[in-house]
Amino acid sequence: MDLARFDFTLPPALIAQHPAPRRDASRLLVISRSGPLRHLHFPDLVNLLQPEDLLVRNDTRVLPARLIGRRDTGGRVELLLLEPVGAARWRALARPTKSLRPGKRLIFDFPVGAGLVSAPGGQTPAPFVYGNVIEKHDDGAVVVEFAIDAEKFDALLATIGRMPLPPYIHRRDDETPEVLAEDRDRYQTIYAREPGAVAAPTAGLHFTDEVLARIRAKGVAIADLTLHVGAGTFLPVRVANLDDHVMHHERFALPPETADAIAACRRRGGRVAAVGTTTARVLETQANDDGAVRPGAGSTNLFIKPGHAWRAVDVLLTNFHLPKSTLLVLVCALAGTDRLLAAYREAVAREYRFFSYGDACWIERNEE
Repeated sequence: MDLARFDFTLPPALIAQHPAPRRDASRLLVISRSGPLRHLHFPDLVNLLQPEDLLVRNDTRVLPARLIGRRDTGGRVELLLLEPVGAARWRALARPTKSLRPGKRLIFDFPVGAGLVSAPGGQTPAPFVYGNVIEKHDDGAVVVEFAIDAEKFDALLATIGRMPLPPYIHRRDDETPEVLAEDRDRYQTIYAREPGAVAAPTAGLHFTDEVLARIRAKGVAIADLTLHVGAGTFLPVRVANLDDHVMHHERFALPPETADAIAACRRRGGRVAAVGTTTARVLETQANDDGAVRPGAGSTNLFIKPGHAWRAVDVLLTNFHLPKSTLLVLVCALAGTDRLLAAYREAVAREYRFFSYGDACWIERNEE
């Protein structure tokens, strides 16, 4: 399957660099099973759902996992924490990586009075935390051990961590305290509960309490699962043939009550509407051939491509995705490649806002 098939032209000016003034102020492109495209606004989602339907969300919570520090010999260093590998030890991506080797010491400043480091004899603690590079892996990742009590590490992230925005959002010269505070709020769904993601499930960023209340008032059921989105979601596909691409693993948990809600939805003849590609991947990972969905926890590297036999997802609410990306391939598998790419071309012509802080799509299943 040729990667070049999944390409489109996107003017850089359409890549949203900041969120809309309100969460639900985004536009909503409707790609139905048949008929013309419809151009709506996000609150119109309520009218697209039916009382028999089930909305399934990803309740992962994004960690403020981006740390800005300096080397003890001088020079800025940036870490993106990926996963804990021990008490106060994290595997991380680093910029720059060339000078980072085992034994290298990093310094991370924090406000005086944050109380993160204990000082002997009542002395005032130093306003910084050391991080020591203890491993460097072939894939460029490093393992850093922080000189801080493990139980205080969450407080360290809460104090100095920044939200790990995707690489197409360019903020190096615009990271004022106001912008950083906005990202902490807006690069997180309002229903995020389970900490562990290093990227947001961005389809859910549009929801407000008011929109969710209107959905519930209509009688639509809502259920949650968890998939901790990893940094691999932003890695480019480096092979020309998609059949040669290996997906990254991501941890998930699908609780029994969500599996029961899906079964109940099937019994009443409703549709399962997945909020985001992360939710869709978990549902399809756990689905049986008869459409039943198994509860459970584990990791998935499911790569959904055209030809995938959809078993759980009937409708997908999602943002717009990058050219030649695995997520674009997934939505092509649901809508049909020609139909999806034609819709993207129209979205470009109508100047929709793209990617994480951009507009949304409602895609009804019409797979190839």
